[in-house]
This record gives sequence, C-alpha cells and structure tokens, in this order.
Amino acid sequence: MPAAVSPSSPSNSPAFSVWRGRLLIVAAAMMWSTSGFFAKAPIFDNWPEESRGVLLAFWRALFAALVLIVMVRRIEWTWKLLPMVLTFALMNWTYLTGMVYCESTLAIWLQYTAPAWVFLISWLWFRDRPVRRDWWLFGFASLGVAVILQAELFGASPVGVRYGLASGVFFAGVVVLLRSLKDYDAAWVVFLNHLVTAILLSPVLIHHGIYPSGNQWFYLASFGMLQIGIPYLLFARGLNSVSSHEASGLTLLEPLLVPVWVFLAWHNSQDYAPPAWTTVVGGGLILTGLLLRYWRIGK
Repeated sequence: MPAAVSPSSPSNSPAFSVWRGRLLIVAAAMMWSTSGFFAKAPIFDNWPEESRGVLLAFWRALFAALVLIVMVRRIEWTWKLLPMVLTFALMNWTYLTGMVYCESTLAIWLQYTAPAWVFLISWLWFRDRPVRRDWWLFGFASLGVAVILQAELFGASPVGVRYGLASGVFFAGVVVLLRSLKDYDAAWVVFLNHLVTAILLSPVLIHHGIYPSGNQWFYLASFGMLQIGIPYLLFARGLNSVSSHEASGLTLLEPLLVPVWVFLAWHNSQDYAPPAWTTVVGGGLILTGLLLRYWRIGK
C-alpha cells in the first residue's frame, strides 16, 4: 500500500501549490502559442474574410466545449458566471477577427496589452497588492510590448488593430473573472465559457451557411481541443494559487514562442522571414522582466 500523504508533505505546501500553478499557466501559454498556425491556415481561404473570424471562433469554441464536457465534476451556478461567459465570448470574437484582418503576430501582441490592464485592475479594484518583483515584470513587459507594437503597427489594418486592442481588454476581463471564480470547478467554468461562445456566435454560422468540409474538420477539432479548450482548463486551475497579475505576466510566453515555432517549422523555407529587430529587442525586454520576477532579487 502506498504511504499516505501527510498534511506537512511538500506536495501540500503553499510554495508547491504556487509553483504547480505557475507550471500549469506556462503549459497553457505554450499551447495557446499555436493559434496562428490554425487561424492562418490556407485551408480556410475559401471562407469570406469578413466573417472568417467569427466562423473560426464558433467552431473553435464548439470543439473546446466537446472536449471539456467530459471533465466537468461539479455543476454550480452563480451570477458571476454571466459577465464571465459574455466577456469570454467577446474576447474570442475580437481576437480571431483581428487575426483575420492583420498579421497573426500583431493580433497576438495587441491582445497582450492585457497584462497591463490586469495589473491595474487587480491592484486598484481587487486590492491584490503586487510585490516588488511584480513591478519589475510589469515595467519590462510593458516596455517590451510597446517596442514591438510601435513597429508592427506601421501599415497595419486599422480595423484589425481596433479588434486586437479590444481583445486585450476582454482578455484582461477573462483573467480577472476566472480568478474570482477559483472556488468553482474549473472544467465547469471553462466549459460554460466555450459553450455560451458557440451559442452566441451560431446565428452568424446559420446566416452564412458555411460549413467545414474535408480536412477542415480535423483542423477545427485540433484548434478547439488542443489550442484553446485544454489550455484554458490548465490556466483556470493555475489561477487557484497564482494571482491574476502574475498569471497574465506568465502568459506573455505565448507571443514570445510564436516566432520560435515558426523558425523551427519554416526556417529552411525560401519564404521564411526572421523576426524584426524590434521583436527581438522587445522580446528580450519581456524575458528580462520574467527573469527578474523569478530570481530572488527582492520581496
């Protein structure tokens, strides 16, 4: 018989719980970083550009809900779920629509203006007081994102930029609201988010009458289950022990990893273009902030 785990076991300690939460959030960010691969897949080029973002958001949310429903352990209702599901639906719609109208990397970086909003909301509204190391991450990350965006925005579609910035605001709302629901079953909350998103976006699907065919089904199932459904479950569970502003800072690993995957997959291709120097500099600043946050340089 295995030995019982005592209350004083390291696996039950607060420090272990926090680091477990951080690892869950890092895993979620790594899985999220594959979004451009799916959203920019040429296999969807026959879908109208003006509605492609909403259609992708619908199918992604539907397949995410399908994989999450089997993981729900406890169904509970609270009024807090209403703003949660609406904010989540708006985030999906604005993010994928922004990605359709502009480069995937720009859409991702625009969404990652969210950590600044999360930091301020958590501090001023929820009184989630940041420690000194959080300020290092916030400062370097904000500067890094600003350096990248000042170059990426040149010549970008104004429509795409507006949708991208809006997705950042809604993403911040999702992070804060998920944190406020940490006492509820994470699978239930995340499942409901995706189900309501699919329901709210379904009229667009019915109106256009555009349905997947062939390999599009495989892409959309992978998009929903592996890129958004399971990662959001990991993220929600990580928020049980990690503050919302720290969690949003860790998710900056997602946009940092996007060019890494592109390099690994396509660096031998004639069409491969390396990241701009501003992306390298901005990414370096963000990494510096992360390193300073997790090195023991202060309390």
